[in-house]
Amino acid sequence: MNFDLKKLNRTAFWASVLGMFAFIFDFGFSQTILSQQIIDTFYFVVIAIGLLSTFARYINNRILLKRKVAIFDLLSVVYTLYIFFMYLFVGEAFKTDLILENPLWVVLAVILSFIREFSELKLNLNRTYLNPAQLFILSFFSIILLGSFLLLLPKATHDGISYIDALFTSTSAVCVTGLIVVDTGTYFTVFGQSIILFLIQVGGLGILTFASYFSYFFKGGSTYENQLTLSEMTNSRKIGDVFETLKNIIIITATVELSAALLIFFSLETSIISSFADKVYFSIFHAISAFCNAGFSTLSNSIYETGFRFNYPLQLVIIATFGLGGLGFPIVMNLISYIKQKIFNVFRFNSKVIIYKPWVLNINSRITLITTLSLTIIGFILFFILEYNNTLAEHSLFGKIVNALFGAATPRTAGFNSVDMTALAFPTLMITFLLMWIGASPASTGGGIKTSTFAIATLNILSLAKGKQRIEVFRREIADISVRRAFATIALSLIVIGSGIVLITIFDPEKSLLDIAFESFSAYSTVGLSLGITGSLSTVSKFIVIVIMFVGRVSMLSIMVAVFKNIKHKNYRYPSEEITIN
Repeated sequence: MNFDLKKLNRTAFWASVLGMFAFIFDFGFSQTILSQQIIDTFYFVVIAIGLLSTFARYINNRILLKRKVAIFDLLSVVYTLYIFFMYLFVGEAFKTDLILENPLWVVLAVILSFIREFSELKLNLNRTYLNPAQLFILSFFSIILLGSFLLLLPKATHDGISYIDALFTSTSAVCVTGLIVVDTGTYFTVFGQSIILFLIQVGGLGILTFASYFSYFFKGGSTYENQLTLSEMTNSRKIGDVFETLKNIIIITATVELSAALLIFFSLETSIISSFADKVYFSIFHAISAFCNAGFSTLSNSIYETGFRFNYPLQLVIIATFGLGGLGFPIVMNLISYIKQKIFNVFRFNSKVIIYKPWVLNINSRITLITTLSLTIIGFILFFILEYNNTLAEHSLFGKIVNALFGAATPRTAGFNSVDMTALAFPTLMITFLLMWIGASPASTGGGIKTSTFAIATLNILSLAKGKQRIEVFRREIADISVRRAFATIALSLIVIGSGIVLITIFDPEKSLLDIAFESFSAYSTVGLSLGITGSLSTVSKFIVIVIMFVGRVSMLSIMVAVFKNIKHKNYRYPSEEITIN
């Protein structure tokens, strides 16, 4: 029985893989009536094999009924049987305008079958061959290559696309940057835009996050080796908490994106987008793009587009969404714990004893929140003053406030723009440079050197000015390794950005230095803002920007850790000497 079950599971997995290829072929190429019928029939074969495999799995192992995976399987089986029933007994009447010309409901069943069978595979993150940094970098590189080939499919664009532009778009999406060489809304079809959306979501959270958690969820456990590797990738303090952390990441992502999509949907005016399906797609696209700090938009001029630049509720929703995405998952989870404790104490009516838990809001959260709030307030005030009679002149006072807040928050890797970037005053551009370089918070969907790095560098300067030998804040001492990482990150970021600027000026000498510098800072910090030169860059310069985006997303420090072999700690220390600095 076990041998037959393994053989059936293997058959179901490869059938689901072929089903995914059929899906790509179906949507990526134009089909004849005969080829469409063959593909549709094959979909049902894949689904049938998947159903048979699921039933056999439960018959062979009744323990699965006690796990949470049983709920997923039950819903998948009910959904699949419903699809079979509708196509067998309702027929053509089932194919409504909602599913366009293709059986999307059937394709969804194929995708569910693939997820289920893929998750049954043994995921082995073996540290013998690849360390966590190498796995992390390789996962991003693989998704970028896959995305570039998917964007080359004939039905992904209206008029075709060159490989360098497809690679650029894929890199920008996976690295959640937002720089574009072609207009997303008009150049790509709905299928092409959906590919970009998929790349943004996977790039924002990381493919290993999805694969690891689904494998754990369906199999009910994981190896110690996998947990150890993932704990380093997710910065989990305890190895045993790694899958709880992954679960929280996925839950927070789904909750915020769904809430944002609903709010965006209700903020849209019917006179601008009349179709219900278009409004739903617009809302989902921008909710995911905002939370992942990607900056991609189906609008040609982003939020500055006519009909949207005065939609202040929409702008506030997007600010809140990319703000949460830029805070970082550990900070958001820590904030939730802190709020829960406060609410719990407030509603303890029948008890005079207040439960006090010291350091619920840890030092990482405190430093990150204070730095984020300070940068946002300072950026808001300066943007409001400098642009009051410039790019904000067309808005009411409330509109000026909202757009100034948008302008202060979006450079920190969000990438959306609600004003004309080319019309910004020079001092505003300089402030934008700084905000882009600092970026979002650690373990977030954003880039940059990170708020914590900037905070540590600032605290170190203040500490040296006061004659202190240690960095102390909130009755805690910052570890030396954190200080060293911070200054390594700062130095490496300037080296990468500086190299990019020099190289682009060589291959595109006609471009202004300000535009090139802005593009390089934006690419490294995965911001996506531009002064309008991205599409007109030469092929070599586009490739340079691709490299900068990739390095900015995975971080130069991670690349160096992946390249250099770690040296084991030695049981000795040389005498220390001070080096003359100034």
